[in-house]
Amino acid sequence: MMRAFFSVGFWTLVSRATGFLRDILLANALGVGLLMDAFTVAFRLPNHFRAIFAEGAFNTAFVPAFTRIRTSAGAAASDFFQGRILGMVLGSQLVLLALVLAFTPGFVRLLAPGFADRPDAMALAIDLTRITFPYLALITLVVLWSGVLNAEKRFFEGAAAPVLLNFAMISALLAGSLFATYAHAAAYGVLIAGFLEAGLLAWGARRAGLLAPLRLPSLDPEVKRFFKAFGPAVIGAAGVQIAMLADTIIVTFLPSGGASSLYYADRLYQLPVGVIGVAAGTVLLPEMSRLIAEGKDDIAHRQQNRAITLSWLIAAPFLAGFLLLPDLIVAAFFQRGAFDAAATRSTANVLMAYSVGLFAIVAIRSVVASFHARGDTRTPLYASLTAIAFNLGLKLLLWQPLGAAGLALATACGAILNLAILFVLAYRQGKCAPDRPFWQAAAIIGVSAFALGAVMMLANWAYGVLGPLPRLVAIGAIGAVFYFSAVWLGFLLLRLPLNLRRSA
Repeated sequence: MMRAFFSVGFWTLVSRATGFLRDILLANALGVGLLMDAFTVAFRLPNHFRAIFAEGAFNTAFVPAFTRIRTSAGAAASDFFQGRILGMVLGSQLVLLALVLAFTPGFVRLLAPGFADRPDAMALAIDLTRITFPYLALITLVVLWSGVLNAEKRFFEGAAAPVLLNFAMISALLAGSLFATYAHAAAYGVLIAGFLEAGLLAWGARRAGLLAPLRLPSLDPEVKRFFKAFGPAVIGAAGVQIAMLADTIIVTFLPSGGASSLYYADRLYQLPVGVIGVAAGTVLLPEMSRLIAEGKDDIAHRQQNRAITLSWLIAAPFLAGFLLLPDLIVAAFFQRGAFDAAATRSTANVLMAYSVGLFAIVAIRSVVASFHARGDTRTPLYASLTAIAFNLGLKLLLWQPLGAAGLALATACGAILNLAILFVLAYRQGKCAPDRPFWQAAAIIGVSAFALGAVMMLANWAYGVLGPLPRLVAIGAIGAVFYFSAVWLGFLLLRLPLNLRRSA
């Protein structure tokens, strides 16, 4: 499992790294204002629907079902099941796309009502949404074929596909003078990426002998069973996305630049979330599903403990940096061109607020695997709905006094509550088993991260004469050596296994 974890993590890291290059170009060309606000809305709208109906919900329902059918009934039965699901997915996405393209102005006004007072932003958002929204249909196919490959422990194509989005957008931005605006260039980059990603996953599935032919939808027993798991999973995934959609709606009421600050801070915040949390959840779910199906619950629990421990181990330095040095981090990556010092300050405030929930966010998918691996999608649904109600209530309280940072803080607090509910329920139901080494490792990570914060602040003072980027590099190098040395020493003193392949 660890090899798969690091494989997915590596490609996700490449995706995040190239994503940073993409976002640096966006910041340089669009800055914080009209063009970036409109593009942010146009880019987030298809991604909200993708996250609700595709990535989270689809994988949690499809991967266990596909694995079970392939194991018990053979390849022919699983291909037949895949073909029918493909027919349903493709048909539903084409209908949705047709409706959105036919009624784009009303669709954007519904989901970005604050732009009504900014006609220029509204007109541009409508134009850009017509370009970006077909990406949803293409990326839904990517998610299906990625799920098929993941079920067979083939993670390369699915993990590498997002890199194509970054390369497509970078290429489009570099050729931005050929488009009406740089915002249009970025939007067309998104559309092109959809075709590239779908092509890569189709090629990967075909090469692995897993590409099933399209079949007409039919509610046979296996498909009905899939939808029984898929329905609650959609609602559960919708919980997080409703919170993010609320961000998209509310932020349009903020002064110009609010949506942009939220976007740039989220991109920094998503680096550890994507590299760690998503990688762990992607690898852990099929592994736990297999082990539990074989009756090896104790081994499944140990794998889960390892995944969470590793997630927290890698996330801790990011948490320290986001809390203590957000201005430096934002300035190092984005402050150039159209992105000025005022944009840095507003984005740094949002990043600090997001970081409050980092430990929870990177662990949620690993804890959710306790339920999804057993076919239980209802319990995570109830936890998610409770957390989302709390999240939305906080957003309504905080967005006016704190602006975009208030939205980020509400999201972080909602994630903490969601994880707490999931963990308590999983523990009471015997679906997770955090042992003594797990808690000892968590304590070592926490103490080491606290000490790292002090080292980072001291290094920031000592290297204050340097520019933002070289100062961040110097602090990062010193901090990494100190932090991982402290963790190693802690593991050694408590006689915990340093080899994560054996235990956590």
